[in-house]
Amino acid sequence: MDIRAGTAAPPLWRLDLRPLGYRAAWDFQRTLVERRQRDEIPDVLLLTEHPPVFTLGKSADHENLLEPPEALTGRGAEVVETDRGGDVTFHGPGQLVAYPIVHLGAWKKDVHAYLRALEAAAIQTAAWFGAAATRREGLTGVWCTTGGAPRKLASIGVRVSRWVASHGLALNVTTDLGWFSHIVACGIRDATATSLALETGRPVSVDTAADRLAASFADVLGRRIVPAPDELVPMAPGHPDS
Repeated sequence: MDIRAGTAAPPLWRLDLRPLGYRAAWDFQRTLVERRQRDEIPDVLLLTEHPPVFTLGKSADHENLLEPPEALTGRGAEVVETDRGGDVTFHGPGQLVAYPIVHLGAWKKDVHAYLRALEAAAIQTAAWFGAAATRREGLTGVWCTTGGAPRKLASIGVRVSRWVASHGLALNVTTDLGWFSHIVACGIRDATATSLALETGRPVSVDTAADRLAASFADVLGRRIVPAPDELVPMAPGHPDS
């Protein structure tokens, strides 16, 4: 298969698997990364929601878990140490998680530029819903600052292996923000969490947010959204169709 054939804009396979357990999504990403490194597939955008889970990145300070892991597990949330960058964060229902598998060598060999691209996609998405979002100097992620102290709307953490990026972005859409009270999210002590629903004061559909985020991400990276072929679905361990 020649994945470079077609229009000038390279394809971006969109795959929605919601819900999907965190470990299953992590395993699936590793498979996709290996295939992308071998140039067997184009870039892929996996969009999902997870059951409640706290994840710790490679640079995480365990003191940013404000309760022991067993206590968090007792609350119904898994605790997973993962290989992405960054500190501790929460994933759960009502939060749209985007895992782009992107070959930065075919885009820009610049990890910092890629992080800014993820932020730009989240900012564009928030704007479509009428929420003003922005960056904060020296921090990775997306924030809302109108009308008070900064509130974190989206968290970002990536891994890059042989110039193929994985992990990605978590956007709070209708998330139960109470979960964030159990951690120092991203290790930032003045951070409070927010969501699109809270910022706009109206119901927000996760499905619509997924459509807008996919379009924004494709726009920022100069990609063309294409539905992922059915052959990818059975590769996702733990998914009902696998």
